[in-house]
Amino acid sequence: MSDNADIVVIGAGMAGAAAAYHLAVRRGVRRVVLIDEREPLTLTSDKGTQAYRNWWPGPDATMLRYMTRSIDLLEEMADESENVFRMNRRGYVFVTGDEEGVERLRGTAREVSSFGMGELREHGGEASGYRPAPAEGYVGAVIGADLLSADAARRVFPGLGRDVRAALHVRRAGWFNALALGAWLLKRALGAGATFVRDRVTAIDQAGGRVTGVRLASGARFGTDRVAIAAGPALPEAARMLDLELPVFLELHAKLTMRDTQGVVARSMPFLIWNDPVTLPWTAAERSALEPDPDSGRLFAPFPGGVHVRPVDGPYGDELYIIWTYDIAPHAFAWPPQFDRHYGEIAIRGSSRMLPAMSAYFGTGGGFVDGGYYCKTRENRPLVGPLPIEGAFVLGALSGYGIMGSHAGADLLAAHLTGARLPDYARWFLPSRYEEAGYRAEIDRWGENVGQL
Repeated sequence: MSDNADIVVIGAGMAGAAAAYHLAVRRGVRRVVLIDEREPLTLTSDKGTQAYRNWWPGPDATMLRYMTRSIDLLEEMADESENVFRMNRRGYVFVTGDEEGVERLRGTAREVSSFGMGELREHGGEASGYRPAPAEGYVGAVIGADLLSADAARRVFPGLGRDVRAALHVRRAGWFNALALGAWLLKRALGAGATFVRDRVTAIDQAGGRVTGVRLASGARFGTDRVAIAAGPALPEAARMLDLELPVFLELHAKLTMRDTQGVVARSMPFLIWNDPVTLPWTAAERSALEPDPDSGRLFAPFPGGVHVRPVDGPYGDELYIIWTYDIAPHAFAWPPQFDRHYGEIAIRGSSRMLPAMSAYFGTGGGFVDGGYYCKTRENRPLVGPLPIEGAFVLGALSGYGIMGSHAGADLLAAHLTGARLPDYARWFLPSRYEEAGYRAEIDRWGENVGQL
């Protein structure tokens, strides 16, 4: 069977759904075909913390501008849908127990403020002038960031430890229901004439150096002269159908969902992130029990900072998400992924450095661990735009920010595909940027994982 499409989008995660929406709804492309072997939004789009932020430290304003555009689009869609995906503006709160960490927070906040995040405000013990974030919604909420002293931080965010030195509350940030957003995007795209096909793409046909169609495992074929790969962690495999090796790698990231039956984290709390390195708390008896385990050595070694905690509206009404990126080694794609068997216990004990009452859950093993893969470039910027094969495009390498960043990426991809005017930051996301020796030298200077929390 053969049919034709104006544009084929490979992958129906958040990036693919956003691409279909921007092409069919906002750009008026008539025959958009979205193809995935899975049901939409079931590979990695539902595996993260479903949060967003306009906090992106250097090396320059590029990613902050990109993410600001994405948040603008999210708010437009929330307005249009009457906030069906429950976008809030509770914010991200970075917490430190280190005096040098306070200066790092202040210095980084000033830098990101200069990029366009908004004003940095500082508050002492009584938190005078500080405006709490609303639990729901985003309209009229403040922007910028608030740096709270130790006493002010504990007053505003009950449960933080006595050794906390400061907390930085980034305000144009929060979370939403990613599955509800994805479903809305798909509904709007399908209503505008797009088609979803559940099948596996097995080949991208070429002739004369340009795309001519895609072939599917079922034997079907779609003739097309434009293909957009938005395949998430399957991006490297999809690119190989064009004989391309893209400069990306995969990291495996886990998330713990647990019940907070003791009410350690208030349901109105923002997204909390502990910035400092952590040595997990173990009793002498626990250490003795663990030491025969050949993997136990790493449980006693220092872990990097970055443990994240936020409340989530689950079936019991008392759930938390805890995510901690302590292992960033590249992984080969495999599904279902296999996670560290100690992850739940590590996440809980790590979070107790910020929230001491989490010690009530020591030894419980946590709750349910799931997760997925970050597909990343070395400098942690996405790939958006044309590939070396004429008619082939990419929206990928969205790392751990696909839920929040897909929308600016899909908007940019749609502009490329339809010949519309491009924003001036578009060049910094082109796959061809790596052909510039100067850019490669800049990446060496920046270091890896820029912007990863």
